[in-house]
Amino acid sequence: MELRVVILLLATLLVQTATAQFGFFDQMFGGQQQQHQQRQQQQNVRSDSSWYQAQYENAHCDKYLCPGTLSCVHFPHHCPCAWESVEDKVELGEGLAVCASKGGYKDGETLRKIELARKGLL
Repeated sequence: MELRVVILLLATLLVQTATAQFGFFDQMFGGQQQQHQQRQQQQNVRSDSSWYQAQYENAHCDKYLCPGTLSCVHFPHHCPCAWESVEDKVELGEGLAVCASKGGYKDGETLRKIELARKGLL
């Protein structure tokens, strides 16, 4: 019986020591991460459009300033897509262009689907 009590006490002591050590490391490393995340959360962009409007107004462009990307281009239909890796730019004619999700389609498939939709076939 006494041996069981001694083993139980030793096991409890080992668990407490391990918890204290991991708590120390968590506080040293994980705690800093948590503080960093809290700082990032405090720096969120405003939910209204004032931040965007300020960026737009402060952007210098002597040609056409793309409203979606703030890129400076010669003509509106030259504006790039904001997320070119996942969007295809489709020119609709008359200087209009739209960016549409690739959606996992083959190359050129987004354009084909938009053309079918414009004709009322999709």
